[in-house]
Amino acid sequence: MSRCIIIVAILSAVTASAHADSFDHYLNPILAKIPDSKSAEKLTRLTADAMIDHARVLPGISAAFVVVKTNEGRWAKLLVQPARHKITATTSAPIVLVERLVTFREGEERAVAARAENVRLFHDFRLNLDIGQIVPAALGGDLRLVAEGDSVHLEPVGKAELYLVKKHLPEATPKKGARLIVGAKFEPSYFNGVYKLYDDGRRSGTLHLKVGANNFVSGHYYSDKDGAKYDVEGKVGNPNHSIQFSIIFPRTMQQYAGCLFTGDAKAIAGFSRLQERETGFYAVRVEE
Repeated sequence: MSRCIIIVAILSAVTASAHADSFDHYLNPILAKIPDSKSAEKLTRLTADAMIDHARVLPGISAAFVVVKTNEGRWAKLLVQPARHKITATTSAPIVLVERLVTFREGEERAVAARAENVRLFHDFRLNLDIGQIVPAALGGDLRLVAEGDSVHLEPVGKAELYLVKKHLPEATPKKGARLIVGAKFEPSYFNGVYKLYDDGRRSGTLHLKVGANNFVSGHYYSDKDGAKYDVEGKVGNPNHSIQFSIIFPRTMQQYAGCLFTGDAKAIAGFSRLQERETGFYAVRVEE
């Protein structure tokens, strides 16, 4: 564990925590509640005026927030706003800009089936949310843009359902935990919490740790790549600010050994091993 002391010293300047925005907090279980929520309205046409009137519904977000149940039965969330696309110096065409879209895998909390950013929809373009791509009309899609003159609206295609969120849902606001205060005696329980994990500059995700009886550690890890969830198990060592844990993937296991900052308990740093390859990692505590 002597090597992790070097990394802790190098990373002692890390002060910023990773924060998700309000759009990110709308996970699959919350989207599934949208049809029964009084904060959303099911629409057959989402006009440009409605997008403008209901922009900034989500805290810190300037676009309108839309939820769609796709033709394949998946839940998708989108940030949309009306815009214009320049054609020549004097002409332009009305479009809808999809700033961000995320479609979740069915039955998963946050595993992602598709995601995309800055998608421009022109008249009669179809958007397939299950793959996050523009598709020809012959392939259906889930949303279609209709632009007639200066009038623009989005409409669902086939069996897709479109909901405009008119009020931020309280359950999408993360609960604030008690502020961690590090005492004179370092306790294993200081490891409890949520961390943003960065592994060798190649992988990242959200790590949840819970220290139980006999200093055994349990929890889970969500990959930033696709939101997939994996179990975590391990144990706090001796001294109490050291930890060993494993992320259990379907076909392999990645092992981690690190130290928690003893000054403020805001970061873990150390080394990981995956299939005989040893690399460095650090994890920054997420403080909502």
